[in-house]
Amino acid sequence: MLRGLHMQGVGPAPTFDIQFAERLSVLTGDNGLGKSFLLDVAWWSLTGTWPGLQAWPRQGAKQREISWTLAGKTGKESHRKSRFDPKRQLWPLPEARPSMPGLTVYARVDGSFSVWDPARNDWPAIRFAEADTSRRPEAFHFLPEQLWEGLSYEGKTVCNGLIRDWVNWQLQDGVDSHSPFQLLCRVLEQLSPSRGEPIKPGRPTRLSVADVRDYPTIEMPYGTIPVVHASAGARRILGLAYLIVWTWHEHRKAAELLGEKPETRFVLMVDEVETHLHPQWQRRIVRSLIDVIEGLSEKTSVQVLLTTHSPLVLASLEPFFDEDRDVLFLLELEGEKVRLRQPPWTKRGDVNDWLTSEIIQLAQPRSLEAERVIEAAESFMRGERDVLPEGLASSAQIHAALQKLLPDQDPFWPRWIVARDKEDPHGSMRPGRRTR
Repeated sequence: MLRGLHMQGVGPAPTFDIQFAERLSVLTGDNGLGKSFLLDVAWWSLTGTWPGLQAWPRQGAKQREISWTLAGKTGKESHRKSRFDPKRQLWPLPEARPSMPGLTVYARVDGSFSVWDPARNDWPAIRFAEADTSRRPEAFHFLPEQLWEGLSYEGKTVCNGLIRDWVNWQLQDGVDSHSPFQLLCRVLEQLSPSRGEPIKPGRPTRLSVADVRDYPTIEMPYGTIPVVHASAGARRILGLAYLIVWTWHEHRKAAELLGEKPETRFVLMVDEVETHLHPQWQRRIVRSLIDVIEGLSEKTSVQVLLTTHSPLVLASLEPFFDEDRDVLFLLELEGEKVRLRQPPWTKRGDVNDWLTSEIIQLAQPRSLEAERVIEAAESFMRGERDVLPEGLASSAQIHAALQKLLPDQDPFWPRWIVARDKEDPHGSMRPGRRTR
């Protein structure tokens, strides 16, 4: 598991210091401040590979260093450090073998995935001298189409892909509750948008004369559809479910061939966990992912690192957030500097309160136009007439704009009506007042 990261002279801030939680670490903040960057560096520190482009040092930085702390199976921590090599234009890894972090899956926002398996992948600085002298891939990096169609490495198939594996697992399925297909069914049910609308596999089907493959299907209220025709949100969940099951199943197979005990630690990283998901799904996804991985075996432990912009995702954490095992981080811009801080965890109870909290920092949980009018109305009620914007400089103008933008039942109306009545008790300032 990853305990912490320290960076100097790399990324959007001069320095980054972050101590990850035992179970759940949530990164939030505005776009462009480094949330995905931190996940990329976290993946690299766990696996020794970059999921895409490597992190580049800041121009002019004197210190260009990444250090990190890993915890192995026994809980013993190892501290690692890398200084950027300008001649080779890379971050060299320490020569000594680090503590192995456990199974690691990274779901990126563009639909690509990366997997690192201690039984199937090779730490880049190490070359095995045992009987198995074949070079192992440093990690499995899937483009979106490779997740579905399969992945090869040096002429060998390392993953059949969702389409083939799903159908093969289904056709080979027996009574074993630990079979990959039964596990896939359970994972899909847990990751479904609601208990009343579970994702259930249907019978495989042929799509066209030109393609002889059978395709997996899912049952929808309106009928059974091939998985390749599912919605963007459903496809993201199907891909994530498949990859968790595939990683777990293939690791156990590899450990058996190697004569080793299977790994029980699992690190899951998800960038923008709410991507493509309806609000029904956003309220369930984080807890469901934790439950899915903890349910892989009786001994499985999980560390989840994720980013989000969604107030629904943040509100969904409240029932189970444990300050001893979970942490929320906020990236924010102060002047021209990016700062990472850990605000105190606070239950807000309402999505609107999350929107107007220090985490998301909206002045009003409304449209920009409604926010502007309400702020003008509040300035008017405070007697700050000199700061009113053009077009909203009088009670009549503000009232007309509120009528246009707010619904009849909006909770702001009583405050405004009472204030206007106090301002003009005889009604001369109430043109066009709506009947309530």
